[in-house]
Amino acid sequence: MACVRVCPADAVAVEGAIVRIVDDACTRCGLCLPACPHDAIEALGDVPRALELALAGRAALILSVENAVYFYPATPNQVVNACYATGFRTVHRGVLGDELVAQEYRALWADGDWGTMIRSTCPVIVETVRTQYPELIPYLAPVATPIAAEARYLKRLYGAGTPVVYAGVCLTEGGPDVDAAVTFEELDGIFQRRGIVVAEQAEYFTRVPEERRRHLSMAGGLPLEVLLEETQASRRFRKLRGLSGLGAIAHAVAVDRLDLGFVDILPCEGCLDHPLLGPRDELFRRREIVGATEPARSKLPVVEEAVARGVQVAEAFPISKNGHRPQAEAVDAILREIGLAPNGKAWDCGACGYRTCRAFANAAALGRTTLKSCPPYLDKQARQAQLQAAVDGLTGLATYRVLRDRLASEVARSDRTGDPFAVLFVDLDNFKKVNDEFGHEAGNEVLRGAAKQCGAHIRTTDLAARYGGDEFVLVLVRTKVDGALGVADKVRATVEGMGRTLGYPEGLVTVSVGVAEFVPGRGPETEDVLVAADRALYRAKASGRNQVATGERGA
Repeated sequence: MACVRVCPADAVAVEGAIVRIVDDACTRCGLCLPACPHDAIEALGDVPRALELALAGRAALILSVENAVYFYPATPNQVVNACYATGFRTVHRGVLGDELVAQEYRALWADGDWGTMIRSTCPVIVETVRTQYPELIPYLAPVATPIAAEARYLKRLYGAGTPVVYAGVCLTEGGPDVDAAVTFEELDGIFQRRGIVVAEQAEYFTRVPEERRRHLSMAGGLPLEVLLEETQASRRFRKLRGLSGLGAIAHAVAVDRLDLGFVDILPCEGCLDHPLLGPRDELFRRREIVGATEPARSKLPVVEEAVARGVQVAEAFPISKNGHRPQAEAVDAILREIGLAPNGKAWDCGACGYRTCRAFANAAALGRTTLKSCPPYLDKQARQAQLQAAVDGLTGLATYRVLRDRLASEVARSDRTGDPFAVLFVDLDNFKKVNDEFGHEAGNEVLRGAAKQCGAHIRTTDLAARYGGDEFVLVLVRTKVDGALGVADKVRATVEGMGRTLGYPEGLVTVSVGVAEFVPGRGPETEDVLVAADRALYRAKASGRNQVATGERGA
C-alpha cells in the first residue's frame, strides 16, 4: 500500500480490497498520486462549476504561473488567449495575491517581536497543523494564502458578485474565497469541450494582459527583501521542506519552549515541485521554463493601493477541538491485539503501510484500516488457529489430528531406532449414565477430570490426546507393555478415586484401559498399534469394566 505509506495525514482508508480517501482528513498534498502504482487516485476539481462560470462570461480566472510548464511548448500567451476564448472575463496570474501577502509579511517582519511564526501561505501546511498539530495553531502567521488574497482583491476590483475560478496544481488554494478550483489537466479538458486548441492560439496577447510583474514578492508570497536579508543559518529565519518537519517544530515549541523565529515550511520545494506537475528529477527543467517566462521586476507597486485597502489579507486560525484523533483506549486495545515482537518492543515493520504500529492503531481506531492489513496480527491469528487445532478445547489434551501425526512419527522413529513404544486406549465406562442422571455439565466436569488424570501419569515426552467423545489415547515412548500396564493401572485407579471425590456413587465414574505395544519393524501401518489397543479396551469392557487389558502386538 504505497499510498498509505506516503500519506502524511493517514487519510487513506483500507477496507479489505477497497481503498478510499477520507475526505475530511485529506490535506490534498498530492503525495499519494505518483505513489499509487495502479493510477487509481485522481485529483478532481469542480469542473462543471468552472465551465458554467466560464460560459456565463462573468468569471475572473486566477491562472497559476505553473501553467507554463504544464502546457509547454505552448507559450503562456497562448494559454491566456485560450482562457479568454473559453469565456473568462479576465485572467490573472496570482501575482497580485503574492504582492498582497508579501506586504503583510513585511509588516510582520518589521515588528520582529513574535518569537515563533510559521509560514501560513500554503494550505497544506495550514490544514496539517489544524488536524494533526493543533498546538501550533497559535504560531501560524495570521496571513491568508496568496490565492485567497487575490480572490478577495478581484472581488473588490470587479464587484463582490464576481465569481473567481482558480486553475493550478493545488486544489486547496483559495478555500471558500474561490468559487471553483480545477487542475491544469481539467482546464485543458474544458478547452477541449469548448473546441479550443491552445497550440493554435496567437502567440501574442489578443487582449491587454493583466499585471505579470512583481514588486515585493517572490513566488508564494514571501518578500524578496526578507530572503536577501537573512541567510540559511539565520536564527530569525529557518527554511524547512517536508511535512515531517512539523513534528519537530511542535516538539521544539510546545515541549522545549524554544523561539524558532520565522519558519518557512512547505510540503515540497514550492508548487513547481508538486506531484501533479511530474517527477522530482524534472524540477530544475520546470524552474527553467517558468523562469524564462518571468517578466522584469517592477520598480513601483503593482497593486492598486485604493483597492488593496479594502482587502482583508490578515487571517485568523481559530483553535477548535481536534476531531481527527482517536480515543487512546481504542488505540491501546488495537496495540494489544497486535502484540509485541519477540524482542518485547513494537513490531514497527511497516508492512501495513504505516511507519509504526501506533500510527497503524490510530488509523484503525478511526476506521481507516483494519487488523487484516497487519501481518504480525495475521501471523498471531494463524498461530492461535494452529494451537486451537492442536488442543482440545474442553480437556486441554491434544486433538485427534495431533495424535495421528504423532503416531506416524513414533512408528518411523521406532523402526529407525529399534525402541518400542506403547499405546493406552482409555474409555469412561458409564459416561452416558452420568450425562443422563446428572446433566451434561456434570459430564464435562468428569471429562476434564479424567483428562487431567491421563496427563498426570505420563512424561513430558509422552502424549495424551482426546480420541473423541469419552475416549482418550496415551502414547508412551520407549515403553514396553509391562511399563505401560503400570501407567494404565494408575490412570484407572486415580479416575475411580476422582469419581468418589466428586461425590458420585461407587463404581459410576470408572475407566477401562486397553494396552498395546508396538514392535519395531513389524507394523507397516500407523493404525495397527492403535487398533490393537482398541481391541484390548473391548476385552477390558467385556471383563466387567474398570479393568486394564492387553492386546495383540502391532503386526
